[in-house]
Amino acid sequence: MAEITPQMVKEIRDRTGAPFLDCKKALEETGGDFEKAIDLLRIKGLAKAAKKVGRETPEGIIASYIHAGGKIGVMVEVNCETDFVARNEEFQAFAKEIAMQIAATNPRFIRKEDVSEEVVAKEREILKAQVIESGKPENVADRIVDGKIEKFYEEVCLLEQPYIRDPKIKIRDLLNSLIAKIGENIVIRRFVRYQLGEPLEE
Repeated sequence: MAEITPQMVKEIRDRTGAPFLDCKKALEETGGDFEKAIDLLRIKGLAKAAKKVGRETPEGIIASYIHAGGKIGVMVEVNCETDFVARNEEFQAFAKEIAMQIAATNPRFIRKEDVSEEVVAKEREILKAQVIESGKPENVADRIVDGKIEKFYEEVCLLEQPYIRDPKIKIRDLLNSLIAKIGENIVIRRFVRYQLGEPLEE
């Protein structure tokens, strides 16, 4: 088994946000395999986070971020269970990161469930027409479109997007990692993104 060095543990901690001892244990359990250790931490983080989902989140903060010399601005509301966590530096840093993510990637929704069936059906119709137009037979078009719909979700849903600082992880992984670490349910409730010169939505 590879020797577990503090540097290895630190690197995994930076990637996942998991506590130091959890990172060390994951490395030991996977024989020092970096990627497997990260996967293990995510699985455990998801399990911990799942237990918190559904709990009321009456507290939280509104974070803001202004980008590109004042040409893009974002406000995002992130909720938690207690005022104590709302004042936590790590929680506040997370909210700021989410505001920066929104500024950079311009999502339309927070989660998959927020996308209406009509929007998905319309997108599927357009994608299928493109696939058939490209010369693919209709019997494989639906399978190709399924894959493209997942890509569509990654583009338009904040929680499905790759994290701008580490594209190997998604925003929902980042959120679940923080929930597992802090021990409270955390919800990205809503956001607004302004871009200079863009028309106002009806």
